[in-house]
Parts: sequence; C-alpha cells; structure tokens
Amino acid sequence: MMTGSFSAQAEVKEITLLHTNDIESVYEPVDAFWNPDITRIGGIPYLASLIKQVQAEEETSFLFDAGDIFTGSLSKKTQGKLAFDLYSAMGYDAITLGNHEFEYGWKTLKETMPRAAYPVLNANIKFEQNDAPFSQPYTIVERDGVRIGVVGVMGIDAFYNTMWKGNRKGLTIDDPIAVTQFWVDKIHDEVDMVVVLTHQNKTAPMQTDKEADPEVQRGFDEDYAMAGQLKNVDVIFGGHSDHGLWKPVVHPETGTVVGLTFGQGKYLGYTKFEVDTETNSVKFLNGKLIPVEADKLKRDKKTGELIDNARKQFPELNQTIATIDDTAFRRYYRESNIGNLVADMMRNAAEADIAMMSSGSIRVDLNQGDVTLENVMNVFPFTDKLAVVSISGKQVKQLLEYSYTLPYGLAQFSGIEAKYDSTKPEKQRLISLNINGEPIDDSRQYSVATYSYAASGGDGYHVFAEGKPLSQGEPVMQVLIEQFKQRKNITVPDLGRQVDISRQD
Repeated sequence: MMTGSFSAQAEVKEITLLHTNDIESVYEPVDAFWNPDITRIGGIPYLASLIKQVQAEEETSFLFDAGDIFTGSLSKKTQGKLAFDLYSAMGYDAITLGNHEFEYGWKTLKETMPRAAYPVLNANIKFEQNDAPFSQPYTIVERDGVRIGVVGVMGIDAFYNTMWKGNRKGLTIDDPIAVTQFWVDKIHDEVDMVVVLTHQNKTAPMQTDKEADPEVQRGFDEDYAMAGQLKNVDVIFGGHSDHGLWKPVVHPETGTVVGLTFGQGKYLGYTKFEVDTETNSVKFLNGKLIPVEADKLKRDKKTGELIDNARKQFPELNQTIATIDDTAFRRYYRESNIGNLVADMMRNAAEADIAMMSSGSIRVDLNQGDVTLENVMNVFPFTDKLAVVSISGKQVKQLLEYSYTLPYGLAQFSGIEAKYDSTKPEKQRLISLNINGEPIDDSRQYSVATYSYAASGGDGYHVFAEGKPLSQGEPVMQVLIEQFKQRKNITVPDLGRQVDISRQD
C-alpha cells in the first residue's frame, strides 16, 4: 500500500511556467514615474537576472514568450539577429511570432529565425502559393519527466492591420482558433499539458504606464474568447495588446488559464501548476506578475555583453547628443510632454505655424538625463519625411475635431492653445483655439508641419490631402536628431496646450 501510494504520489509534479510578451527590444530600464515604489523598471539584462533568480527557486520551470521581440534602432541595425540571440541567452523554451518580427520583411525573418536556440512558432501564417506553414506550428518541450505541448498563433487583426503589406506579401493567415484546435488535437495525447502562445487582442496604445491608466488598457477579449472555445488547452499566454493581468484569469467553463504581462519587459509572468503525468490532469495553483525592479537586480552578464557588443558595432548609436531635465513620457489619449517636445522640434525645423504628430507614432519615452542617438532614433523609428502643408483656419479646426475623436490617440501639437470638451458629440468638441497666441482666423492660411504619411491624408488626416503641399524635407527622425544636437540641454515642455474642460484631473 505504501509503495503504491508513494508511486502514485511521485507522478504528481509541481511545475512553474514563466512568460513574457511584447518586450520589443527594451534593452535598458525605464523611469517608473507612475509607481512611487519603483525607481526604474525593466531592461532585458535585468529581466534575465530575475528569470535566473526565479528558476533557481523553482524545481521545474519553463519559459515562454508571446511575440514582439523586435523593434527599435539596434534591432534594425542587426536585422533582428540581436533579439534572437538575447532570447537564446535568456533560455526561452519557445516563443511565438509577433507582428514586429516582420518589420524587416518576411524573407529577412525567415533567414534570421534559425539563429534561435528555441522553437519559433506560428501555426496559422501560411504561404499563399502553396498553403505551406511559414513557421513551425508547435513544439513539445520535456523537462524532469513533464511534457508540454506548445502551439503559437497570431490574430487576424495583428497580421493585416499592424504589418505593412509589403513585409507580408505572399503570406496569408487562417483563423487562429480553428488552427490551434487542429494542432492541439494532434499533440494532446502525447503531452501532459498544452500551452498556447497568442499574439492577438486589440492593438496596444503606445503608453509605458498603461498598467496605471485604465483608459488605455485594451483588455484580452480575444484570448478569453479563445479560452472558452478551445478544448484540451490548459494555458494561454497572450500578447499584442500590451495588456496585463496581475493574477491569471481562469475561464469558468473550460478552466483554461490566461496570462499577460503588460509588455515592455517590465514584469515576469509567473504561474504554478500541479501536473499528474500518469492521468494527464493539470491543476492551477497560483500566479502573479513579478516586477523587474532594476535597482534591486544585477545586470546579467551574458545578455548585457550581447547588447554592449552590438552597440560597439554601431558606436554612433551610443553617442550622447543631449541631456533632458525630466522624464518625457507618452499619453495616448491626452496631451503629453514628449508629444509637445517632438511637435516643437518639428515646428522649429520647418519654421511652420503649427506642428502635429500622432500619439501612436511616438514609440518610446525618454529617461531623465543623457539622451543618446539610439534613444532619439527610437522615438520615431519610421522613414516619414517632415512635410509642410498649408490649410485654412477652418481646416485647422477640422483637424483638431478629427483628433478629438481619438483615432490614433490624441494628436500632439505645437503652436496651439486649445480647449475642448470630450463629452460633446463628435465634430462639436473644440471650444476655443489660439494659434501662437492669437485667436484663429478661419479664412487665413496656416502652415502645418507633420509626418509625410499624415500629410498625404494617411491615418485618416484627410484634411491635409485637401490642403496645399508646401515642402517635404528630411526624415523626421533626422530632424529630431539635429534638434536634440542643437539644443543640447533639453527642458521638457509644460502641459496645457490642449485642455479637456470635462476632466477634473
């Protein structure tokens, strides 16, 4: 009896699944300006140290990522090679592809993927020509007698609406739920547990402190719906929306556990399970997010050296070109100090009356202190040129009214003082508007500096396409670099250019 009891008991194992998503090449910690308990958070070498710490405390653990490992200037310079090498150094067991992995085109991605010392998964992206899978659909990872089947998929919206069509030309995508179930059915009997890595949910607004701002949180509707429809899936680790769950959510009908980490490498997802390898039963025990408190962690040597060596290959990126007196950070639905700073620099360079930049185009915050060339290149990492368009005062009002519908967040401006009421009906929200200290004149022509895509009517800014193009100059990225170099000592602009009178805060 005792022997039998001991044998049965020995089949039950506690395992820990660690997970991340949407790290997006955040190599250094960011100022945790929203959290009074943490000074700096994140940074891949510090995340790597935390992973090692947690793994040392756990008997059996696995490490997964739900995509978006690329982006930024250093990733671009290495065509994604650095990102794959970093995840190898961190010891990931499997990742799924995110939309950012296609930033340099699918052919470059396909060439670079073999660098990974782990399976790079996606089950539902295919070649149009012959329906062949673009990547490995699933993997089975075994450790300490526990076998975990892992399937990776991308959402339809992430594929079509957040990837430039040229980077996915020749590829198509199938329904993620149907494809996932197909592969789960294939592998279920061979494994003790099934994990699905997804890159879906609604596209994330660009705001570092979204964990503290419910207004910009996109949720995890697609992951939750999937959890309710799939059979024989134990866990879904999601990405793309940069949403986070302080504790994993368990679907009430299927028992499938869902976890997300807010992205940007700020938190390590931790989930613990009891797995009976004899009966293949899985019991969720607990889960949480562990903050990557950079000031309490050592900089991991292996990942740190990979980053340092990549920077040595491109020494110009590490050049300090300015200093900044405070943290410049993004607000997606409100005026932001970094938005004001970028718009000021664009207006100054173009000698325009007004400048406009969409919130969604500003990709990083700037920490207080030294600002490197790499930092500035990451603020606006696109090829758009600085364009100037002449539009009437009446059209400027239309431009602001469109912005106040929040299509890509609240557009960021220089040269204006506006009051608006976000509770009013669309196209009736602007209350007052001054241009450079003077009341707006509907019949006067104003020059507006913006990025070339918007100037051509892109992102829904059709009013620019109705105006008169005046000029198109250097890339916006280069303009910002030159402006930082010229100013050297940057003062973060005050807020107050766009005041929503319906808000009390």
